[in-house]
Amino acid sequence: MNPRPKLRSPPPSSVVISPGSPPKSLINKMPRKFTRSTLTLATTLFSILALYAFLNTFIFSDPPNNVSSVSFSRNYNTQNLKSVKVYMYDLPRKFTYGVIESYALARGGEKQSDDSLLKYPGNQHSAEWYLFSDLNRPSLERVGSAVTRVMNPEEADLFYVPFFSSLSLVANPIRSNNAVVAPVERPAYSDEETQESLIEWLEQQEYWKRNNGWDHVFICQDPNALYKVVDKVKNGVLLVSDFGRLARNQASLVKDVILPYSHRINTYTGDIGVENRNSLLFFMGNRYRKEGGKIRDLLFQLLEKEEDVIIKHGAQSRESRREARKGMHTSKFCLHPAGDTPSACRLFDAIVSLCVPVIISDHIELPFEDIVDYRKIAIFVDSNTAVKPGFLVKKLRKVSMERVLEYQRELKKVKHYYEYEDPNGTVKEIWRQVSLKLPLVRLMINRDKRLVKREFTEPDCSCLCSNQTGILTTL
Repeated sequence: MNPRPKLRSPPPSSVVISPGSPPKSLINKMPRKFTRSTLTLATTLFSILALYAFLNTFIFSDPPNNVSSVSFSRNYNTQNLKSVKVYMYDLPRKFTYGVIESYALARGGEKQSDDSLLKYPGNQHSAEWYLFSDLNRPSLERVGSAVTRVMNPEEADLFYVPFFSSLSLVANPIRSNNAVVAPVERPAYSDEETQESLIEWLEQQEYWKRNNGWDHVFICQDPNALYKVVDKVKNGVLLVSDFGRLARNQASLVKDVILPYSHRINTYTGDIGVENRNSLLFFMGNRYRKEGGKIRDLLFQLLEKEEDVIIKHGAQSRESRREARKGMHTSKFCLHPAGDTPSACRLFDAIVSLCVPVIISDHIELPFEDIVDYRKIAIFVDSNTAVKPGFLVKKLRKVSMERVLEYQRELKKVKHYYEYEDPNGTVKEIWRQVSLKLPLVRLMINRDKRLVKREFTEPDCSCLCSNQTGILTTL
């Protein structure tokens, strides 16, 4: 290693220069007839430098270390960035309220003549409803949002397509976990046909054709949403929960936005503390999953006999949610193993419960990671290490109570980002994330207009791909 260079010592004749005044040595060497004008020039230069130093240090500097990056980012981005103009398409009814109605009809509901009487069914993929509802609010109620809705498409920077793609996927009970079968006299709803019909409608729109879809925003939060037509909308900004079912040339962190699932259990309203959290670790969910979720069965085998660990098999139901709420509100740590895809709503249930997430999902991508440091609120363990007998519980038992409290403090600071009904919560942050994509959207539009289209033998990954490497264990 090279030795550190020594700082050069100032010469003996040098003098300390105070801002706003030139050095005496410089004055002494000036010709008399130029002294006054040169002195004035020097004074002006030093004043400018002093002003620059002040502004750079106190006005335009990075936030100080003792200022929360979350609060700084939140204030800076809402106050200093120009609002992005978004035009929301007035889609044919069948793509919005028609999907809600089809979902209700397939479960024994009745047709409604008034759309305001239709209720979007609560589920973990409710982001599509919250974003749609937010853009329909009066502008005075959306103060501080990073995007402004415009009614003239000529003014728009981005175009939002509010198709309820996740609800459409399960509108037909045949494709859902619901055992109810649609009455014979009612035609079965087809998600695939609805997806294809959406593309047919879009391809007739002037603004879709103008920029090849680059400036369009689609929400497809369920990993299987828009699966039939994703290749036709992949140029746009995709709002997704993870990249588990998307190819490298379809989605990326650079182009798209990771969304949190809607949490399914009630938020913990108490303060931080461990007195009422008697369980070490809690998990409740499907034991048997496909693909990366196979680790769940291995974890069940390792943990189900540990006395201070509660790990149960359970499907989505009202009773299961009640039991999960009780377990998460009374445990120090909550397990988040991979499912069929890397992410699940259970992680966000844990966050709003102030139950420290233990994430065992090697390819997970997390929402809002530019302002949330997940190492401060969660523990990460790679899959190979997690399934070593005794490793997980041994390490968790060694985490001090003070460290658990530190995790809880950080969770409490950021949990509003995972509350869709909070006016300063999830919806506002999603729009901020979308607004940050605009420079890339413009780059891709201009780039696309000069490139010659070619057929590739391999996927063309125009920008950074999602996490294909793994995670670092932080225990």
